Amino acid sequence: MKKRIFLIIGLVLAIVFLAGCTQTNAPITTESVGFWNEYIVYPLSWFIVKVAEFAGGSFGLAIIIVTIIIRLIILPLMIKQIKSSKAMQVVQPELKALKEKYSSKDQKTQEKLQQETMQLFQKHNINPLAGCLPLVVQMPILIGIYHAIMRTPQLQEHANFLWFDLSAADPYYILPVVAGITTFIQQKISMVGMDNNPQMAMMLWLMPIMIIVFAVSFPAALALYWVVGNIFSIVQTYFIKGPDLKAAASVKAEGAKK
Repeated sequence: MKKRIFLIIGLVLAIVFLAGCTQTNAPITTESVGFWNEYIVYPLSWFIVKVAEFAGGSFGLAIIIVTIIIRLIILPLMIKQIKSSKAMQVVQPELKALKEKYSSKDQKTQEKLQQETMQLFQKHNINPLAGCLPLVVQMPILIGIYHAIMRTPQLQEHANFLWFDLSAADPYYILPVVAGITTFIQQKISMVGMDNNPQMAMMLWLMPIMIIVFAVSFPAALALYWVVGNIFSIVQTYFIKGPDLKAAASVKAEGAKK
């Protein structure tokens, strides 16, 4: 869990670093060169423009539709992540027993612990990296969306959507707050059925706060992407973890009666 926390924080910081240190003021066109421009930013920019044309010229609707399409594409990875988290929870008692059995810090004991831990994962068909893969896949997409938003000339010309300008930060901070709230809800339902621990509790509050801080200064279109993506994840997690959510609600109701 600690490794995953550090990975998430590292990925978020990488997004901020790359978004700020790479060129964002040069329009993206068919003549833009470089692997990043040709295979990530331009295809996303082109796709957003084409979807906007389909959506009657609304780039706000285009970003919503593109977000849903991207989430559908990576849905198999997200399902695998949720199932991996559930499987990891099942083997927690055995992992705890192994750690107690090999509590010594000498190298041979730790090597034995790692060996038996991997055997345990193989026995239950668990890939410990499955939970991190969706995060790794989404990072270049998120940075690419940011660049596509900042560098698509058509979007800059038709940036108004609802109460905000897609190419500028939300002046009323509504989207950043909604992004933070939906991040909290998404993480909360993802943790249902898992044992509480300090690391989980920290992530439950840390990620929404980080999302709000970044969304306040980033273009509103990126915050819109976060909000739509979070809502999609909430619905997805609800359907996949339905039995766990019902069981948790039942336990809570029984506790309230007592």
